[in-house]
Amino acid sequence: MTVQIAARATGSPIINLSVFFAFVVITLFVVYKATNRNSTTSDYYAAGSAFSGVQNGIALSGDFLSAASFLGISGAIAVHGYDGFLYSVGWLVAWLVALLLVGERLRNTGRFTVGDVMAFRMKQRPVRAAAANATLVITFFYMLAQMAGAGGLIALLLNVHSKGGQALIITGVGLVMVFYVLVGGMKGTTWVQIIKAGLLLICVTFMSVFLLGKFGFSLSAILDQASQNSPLGAELLNPGGWYGRNAMDQLDFVSLSLALVLGISSLPHVLMRFYTVPDAKEARRSVVWCSWSMFIFYLSILLVGYGATALVGSDKIVKAPGGENSAAPLLAFEIGGAMLLGIVSAVAFATILAVVAGLTLAASASFAHDVYANVIRNGKADPRSEIRVARLTALVIGFLAILGGIVTNGQNVAFLVSLALALAASANLPTILYTLFWKRFNTTGTLWSIYGGLVSGLVLIIFSPAISGSSTSIIKGVDFHWFPLTNPGLVSIPLSFLCGFLGTVFSKEPADPKKQAEMEVRSLTGIGSKA
Repeated sequence: MTVQIAARATGSPIINLSVFFAFVVITLFVVYKATNRNSTTSDYYAAGSAFSGVQNGIALSGDFLSAASFLGISGAIAVHGYDGFLYSVGWLVAWLVALLLVGERLRNTGRFTVGDVMAFRMKQRPVRAAAANATLVITFFYMLAQMAGAGGLIALLLNVHSKGGQALIITGVGLVMVFYVLVGGMKGTTWVQIIKAGLLLICVTFMSVFLLGKFGFSLSAILDQASQNSPLGAELLNPGGWYGRNAMDQLDFVSLSLALVLGISSLPHVLMRFYTVPDAKEARRSVVWCSWSMFIFYLSILLVGYGATALVGSDKIVKAPGGENSAAPLLAFEIGGAMLLGIVSAVAFATILAVVAGLTLAASASFAHDVYANVIRNGKADPRSEIRVARLTALVIGFLAILGGIVTNGQNVAFLVSLALALAASANLPTILYTLFWKRFNTTGTLWSIYGGLVSGLVLIIFSPAISGSSTSIIKGVDFHWFPLTNPGLVSIPLSFLCGFLGTVFSKEPADPKKQAEMEVRSLTGIGSKA
């Protein structure tokens, strides 16, 4: 009986698969057409810097708007109300950091990876190795969260409940993702992101307009109906329903918010996008267009979340396959039947596909460019061999992502996303800001900042309630946690800034004034950025 109800609630798996396969076929064709000039490292890593700010801005939003944004936030709003919407506020505000502090200077200073900026005026080998280590760890955990989440989506959208069936489809998603990266490089991956972001925005905007029309274009009517259809009642519209139970919950939310705001503009696959535009002006336009795209998306998600509560009910959402993640698909089936659900299913799968492809490209580029070309070959690698190493790395990373997604299928993956963001904010952002704005910053400070943030974030997560000691922990039945917060951002981010400062102050190694002056001129003017 439960399986029959689930099948009825999620429509026809055949329609869902058909729409998804149509997306895959179209995007594979686009990737194939975009591969005619992947002969140089600039083509493969940065698409020859040929995209406009508008195109790259939409692709940037596509890089970040993952399944967690589409399904997770709408479900959090539907079940927890106001506090669920606070996630999207943090993610939207994060782009101000990229716009005001990072985007333009990063574009002018580097060429392909974050390591280009960090190592610009430092000792190349240790700094590039450290930057690559941080990039690989961050992208792996972010990728693991996406692939592991695919299992739950499959159970909901395709009505596949067996572990073997879910593992098979996770493998299929991973193989298509690897193909995008191997064949298309940054150009093909960018077009996939643009198509996916466009579909996602159209999908949520359509659902929002339909909801408003159904309730007489009255937001108050939607909210009233939602509060009547939730166990929280009127509290669904007030803060404190999720993070307001005690002082520690509120402190945990502050820590999470810090990781969200500072982590997104520090993610390697997001930072790498700034190199796909020709100059700093287009980099700024990228962030502006990305911000507007995400503003429209999260405004629509607010309506989708509360609309799901109003029309479906939070109890039915929680009990459905996939739990909170089922809010948007159940609402789609409620308002548009099996066809609209098929479109939502395709968009959800495309979201996972595109985000993981971007992550794979960032990780493979970091290893090939920073480790192979500049550490192992001392900057004398042949471009063809470097691209070959990047493609081999993509295969390895894709295999590990598929394996990790299968192993962690069914687990609570929320901590993996918060871990990736906290690690990015801890290891990358302090180092980048110090490198761009502090003249005295040196190699020792860089290494202390990167490894201080990376190691402290990992240790605090391992010994936090996210892993053990609570009902929602990954490892149940044991308790070895001593850190009280589920997200380490409140501690690991300031600690990384402190480590970078102390490493620089106590180091006897002076900064290189010539390289610092060159970097300052280059970051402000763009002179030499195409060299």
